[in-house]
Amino acid sequence: MERLRNYKIKAVAAAIRSKRESRNYTQEYLAYKLNISQNAYSKIELGYTKITLERLFEIAEILEFDVIDFINTDHSKLALANS
Repeated sequence: MERLRNYKIKAVAAAIRSKRESRNYTQEYLAYKLNISQNAYSKIELGYTKITLERLFEIAEILEFDVIDFINTDHSKLALANS
């Protein structure tokens, strides 16, 4: 169960990164908008830092994306990216 949860967290993190890159935003920009360091933001995208629901909504707002789309990610894309 914990392994599946960690996998899903990584999938959400990968979806955040993908959306950021599609907008041509840097990690520095997102970090600035979230009032955190670039290093702290990088850990979010790598799935090393667990984020609150509030933080997820903040990221979605900055990226102009619906939170549900982060959660309903295509897990097969993550598996391919990590192989």
